[in-house]
Amino acid sequence: MDVINVVLADDHVLVRDGIKALLEDQVGINVVNEASDGAEAIEIINNEQPHVLIVDIRMPNKNGIEVVGELKQTHPNVKALVLSMHDSEEYVVKSIQAGADGYMLKGASKDEFLKALNTVASGGKYFTGEVSEILLNNFVNGNVTPEVPKREISKEDDPFKLTKRERQILELVLQLKNNKDIAKELEISKRTAEVHRFNLMKKLEVKNLMELTNKAKEYQLI
Repeated sequence: MDVINVVLADDHVLVRDGIKALLEDQVGINVVNEASDGAEAIEIINNEQPHVLIVDIRMPNKNGIEVVGELKQTHPNVKALVLSMHDSEEYVVKSIQAGADGYMLKGASKDEFLKALNTVASGGKYFTGEVSEILLNNFVNGNVTPEVPKREISKEDDPFKLTKRERQILELVLQLKNNKDIAKELEISKRTAEVHRFNLMKKLEVKNLMELTNKAKEYQLI
């Protein structure tokens, strides 16, 4: 897209002003409107049809999680980037379950914030480091994580055509083993393990462990 149209939703005027000033200084990003509460955010989205909604969690008249959930029901093509001061597990997990495409903390750097915005606008997912750790811990501990639609695909019908070795690497990566551990278990060199891991991530078109986990579950690769 040539220009990313953005709606800001935060009940603090100073926060909205700061984000707006930052974004309007960037080429290719246009802040089309602002909302001070959840209900107003929904109304503005209905009228403006932006590419991305940047939304806080704690707001009057519908909180950010409720806004994201409703947004994904009525305007699934609009991306939602949660920008919050809260890094609690409950807020993070509920936001992702509602359909958030990204979750950033307000303490993030300007560069990371802009990277997150551009990533979700282009159809990707972005979770800041602290948030990724929370999601990963939930997966490892068997707690509630974002649901991924299941497809009826057998290993024989694997659309990625993973090799036997890549399947072994996938299984070990999802067990949180590093390249050194993988090399030792498969009796290969660390460099070979790194190459297999890189090829696996490239073949599945994922950038991090969370994306790899979700795709492996979605396509029943494990």
